[in-house]
Amino acid sequence: MKAVVTVTGKDRVGIIAMASAECAKYGVNIIDISQTVMKEYFAMIMLAELDGMTVDFAAFADSMKLTGEAWGVDIRVMHEDIFNSMHKI
Repeated sequence: MKAVVTVTGKDRVGIIAMASAECAKYGVNIIDISQTVMKEYFAMIMLAELDGMTVDFAAFADSMKLTGEAWGVDIRVMHEDIFNSMHKI
């Protein structure tokens, strides 16, 4: 299983490290990452492999959201099923 993780907000040092560490904490492997800074705003999209995840999906998504809030950024985790179901419409 895979998930798409987005991180957006005001740029600051350590955002990628924070998001990566939080993924590693739950056994989630980042398999691709794209990030950019537009003026003072940070935007990142990660594709993550969930097969080694040590908690359920909702707990992981909630933890990422809360960690992002503590850092002043918005983190959203979307299961790949969301994207797969869009092709059926």
